[in-house]
Amino acid sequence: MTVTIRKIEAHDEPRWRVLWQGYCRFYEHDVSEDVTRHTWARVMDPAAPVHAIVAERAPAGVIGMANYILHENTWTLTPVCYLEDLYVDPGERAAGVGRQLIDWLVAQMQAQGWSRLYWNTRENNYRARGLYDKYTPHSGFLRYVISKPQA
Repeated sequence: MTVTIRKIEAHDEPRWRVLWQGYCRFYEHDVSEDVTRHTWARVMDPAAPVHAIVAERAPAGVIGMANYILHENTWTLTPVCYLEDLYVDPGERAAGVGRQLIDWLVAQMQAQGWSRLYWNTRENNYRARGLYDKYTPHSGFLRYVISKPQA
């Protein structure tokens, strides 16, 4: 069956939410409804740097999503793209959907003149790393995070 990658549309919200929640569960992160609502609003705001694409296959509908952020960078003259969230419905995995989502972003990087496309994943996310390693070796950088304490 043919999979189509396209920019997200307002009517995709219910399915995006299901995939978003699956992604958050996978990373053991409890995201509040306020954050989810705010994230969706930014995805839908053409002035925001947060964007999303979906993978769609008939008759299943939306089976995967990728949220990404375009931002300036101190090391380049043109923006870079951070692929923040990529998630494919578990029942649709191993069919190349994740690859198609990344390939769409690579094509946009070339077409739009972005300097770079990058992403993070957990060290033990071996299934995803099997795909990611086909694009490029991991950067070798470690990520450090300081979060604001919850009130």
